[in-house]
Amino acid sequence: MKITVVGAGAVGATCADNIARKELAEELILLDIKEGFAEGKSIDMMQTSALLGFDTKIKGVTNDYASTADSEVVVITSGLPRKPGMTREELIGTNANIVKGVTENILKYSPNTIIIVVSNPMDTMNYLTLKTSGLPKNRILGMGGALDSSRFKYYLSLELGCSPADLNAVVIGGHGDTTMIPLINHATWNSIPVTQLLTKEQQDKVVKATMVGGATLTGLIGTSAWYAPGAGTATMVESIVRDQKKLISSGVYLDGEYGQKDISLVVPVIIGKNGAEKILDFKLSDEEQAAFSKSAEAVRSMNAVLTDMKLV
Repeated sequence: MKITVVGAGAVGATCADNIARKELAEELILLDIKEGFAEGKSIDMMQTSALLGFDTKIKGVTNDYASTADSEVVVITSGLPRKPGMTREELIGTNANIVKGVTENILKYSPNTIIIVVSNPMDTMNYLTLKTSGLPKNRILGMGGALDSSRFKYYLSLELGCSPADLNAVVIGGHGDTTMIPLINHATWNSIPVTQLLTKEQQDKVVKATMVGGATLTGLIGTSAWYAPGAGTATMVESIVRDQKKLISSGVYLDGEYGQKDISLVVPVIIGKNGAEKILDFKLSDEEQAAFSKSAEAVRSMNAVLTDMKLV
């Protein structure tokens, strides 16, 4: 098993570290365009192997896509991170060309791979990757939902005073501060609906905190988060590699599901060895469906930039 992570920045390196610790691959390639950067990160991680007890071989390379040949899963984290005050829309112009180029180079050497897109704005980059790669839709997934759902569980755990691991809670819609939809009415604590345990004020507080979770962190640390995004991506990789069939909110191409077509949005997905194996219908309420449709409109407006740039 061979896995590639493109982009050795904070998110990519954290993802690679999680993959190595879980021993999800015999060989892990970490690729970056900055000379020596991926090599240094990989050596640093390999020097933890004796301490942490993993046997994955990590190799860092500078723009050497031949080294990624025959990767079964590829994670794309390339692009500029979001800075304080920067909208996800403002990232499109730069990151679209980067992600398109990475995808083309990856597919030269790994035409049968499954791609997980982390680069922001994730919904638009995921859509771009699908449209330009020619891969079937089950082999292109966006990471954002795994991250947003984990943040949702974290904020719920603070109000409930419980372990986040005991919670089932998902976020759907766009991976953005104004487009994501934390499904509070579907969230449970060991099968007990959280709406039975929290006041309306507490529920609203959790939903609001989840929606601005990314912006909160960029304001505090000056750039995008990396620990949770890296862990969320590795969780998706693990479900593919080990065919776990986990239910993970993920960005996928919709063709009629949830009333939407020709768009990539976050929905509940079963992830296994074939990538996105099944989209689950959560039977949204009229209010939730209206919010989902509004989210789709916002994402379409971002996708329109790709058309203007003649990238799709």
